[in-house]
Amino acid sequence: MMRKIQSAPTIYYPESDGKPMAETDKHRDLMVAIIQMLQYYFRNKPVYVSGNLLIYYEQGNIKKCVAPDVFVVFGVSKKRCRTYLTWEEGNTPDFVLELASPSTFREDMRKKKDLYASVLGVKEYYIYDPYGEINPYFIGFRLIDGEYQEIDFVNDRLNSEVLNLELGGHDGKLRLYDPKTEQWLQPPPERVEDAEERAQTAEERAQQEAAARQNLEAELTKVLLEIEQLREKSGS
Repeated sequence: MMRKIQSAPTIYYPESDGKPMAETDKHRDLMVAIIQMLQYYFRNKPVYVSGNLLIYYEQGNIKKCVAPDVFVVFGVSKKRCRTYLTWEEGNTPDFVLELASPSTFREDMRKKKDLYASVLGVKEYYIYDPYGEINPYFIGFRLIDGEYQEIDFVNDRLNSEVLNLELGGHDGKLRLYDPKTEQWLQPPPERVEDAEERAQTAEERAQQEAAARQNLEAELTKVLLEIEQLREKSGS
């Protein structure tokens, strides 16, 4: 009797590691803001931006995974992923940002740092504590010859050669600075608020110009009337 050939079981890669999305509201809000700013900045380029998403880096092993707070992968099309499988995408992250706290800093500086350098080959790795409770509260590394070298601050910012942006504090928050435009990137709420302010300013200016035009027309009408009255007097 011939045995039935059975297909290999499909491996399910969990979408959650059971850990919370972020330790605090401040961590979560900053994570979302950085992701949204990067997504908008790279909106017209084949760059995948995500965060708090499980990255599996060894096919068939569901234990080999990590979930960076923010990560960027170049050469991968934009999509909605449930998990990120490196062997399917063909690329590992080029940029990673971890939002640290006193309870996670040791893992961020040791275990994850080694993983990002030696296994995933992340070109740039940044660690930032929104509350400034750890020392250093902000640090960046660049992968050189397989090892991380600390990035020096210039003008109180860390230059990302990967993103062509600079990371630094702005209005008390971690933000991204574009040296080409010499402007800070804005998260969606700030962009909307800025657009609304510009629209309101333009509307106020238009109203002022309309009022000035009406005043000018009224003054012109008055002058013409006075001229007409003078002509009538001189004719009589």
